[in-house]
Amino acid sequence: MADADESSLTLDPSMPAPGRLEPIAPLIRRRVAPNGGPFTATGTCTYVIGTGQVAILDPGPDDPAHIDALLSDLSNEQVAAIVVTHTHRDHSPGARRLAARTGAPVVGCAPHRAARPLAEGEVPLLDASADRDHAPARVLSEGDTVSGPGWTLVAVETPGHTMNHLAFALPETRSLFSGDHVMAWSTTIVAPPDGAMQAYMASLDKLRRRDETVYWPGHGGPVREPARFLRGLACHRRQREAAIRARLAGGDTGIAQVVAAIYQGLDPRLRGAAALSVFAHLEDLVGRGLVATDGPPRLDGTYRPA
Repeated sequence: MADADESSLTLDPSMPAPGRLEPIAPLIRRRVAPNGGPFTATGTCTYVIGTGQVAILDPGPDDPAHIDALLSDLSNEQVAAIVVTHTHRDHSPGARRLAARTGAPVVGCAPHRAARPLAEGEVPLLDASADRDHAPARVLSEGDTVSGPGWTLVAVETPGHTMNHLAFALPETRSLFSGDHVMAWSTTIVAPPDGAMQAYMASLDKLRRRDETVYWPGHGGPVREPARFLRGLACHRRQREAAIRARLAGGDTGIAQVVAAIYQGLDPRLRGAAALSVFAHLEDLVGRGLVATDGPPRLDGTYRPA
């Protein structure tokens, strides 16, 4: 799920289209779900790993037509595992329909959970995006594997976008399925209380220590130079943090004021996402003692330099 920022960090402008299962790299095929929009690009990327006995990663929304088409594509192959990166409704609900059709186990991320308890009166604005019915047969943790003939998926814990978010390395091709944590077409939304900026930034740093040469994200085309791209993402977030602090130093006190100042010309459909992104930064800044507020950080709170 994308943030409100423009996709200025894109390294590969190719945007995959829904409608067919296509080979995109050794051991990897992709079919894009027909759920395109301002937060999902052309749709959720569902990946098939291996041949003959395969894993399906992120089956997408509960869309019968998408699942039917996927199974038609794989009519002569066996689905050995259904792998899920995180519990947003554009990624995980299709896993239950696919499991019912194939008998394959659903593995990967844990059930949905928030980064912190809700503050009194707080309403999680992305609650409708959370798939709270996700109940995997096996929860994977850092380093756990799922494998088949000629392929291995290795879980990499990357909390931040959601706190149960996993990426999956495919060591046979030095590639990484990055879910919604890293995408070439747009920055990722981090929205409290489901997500947390501090965890997101730590996960970026963690990926920077790895050696994969290409990322296959949950939406949009591949990230071809991940080391350089990750440096750009971290720099972008630090610049956004600096802009927020500058607005507070200049007299802004509320999130709406900050959004209006630093997201000029923003598509009105993305204002809510922008507010949540600013909130995530403010929550992190309060936690680090750089910004003050009365009581716990809130979306409607008043903020000032510490």
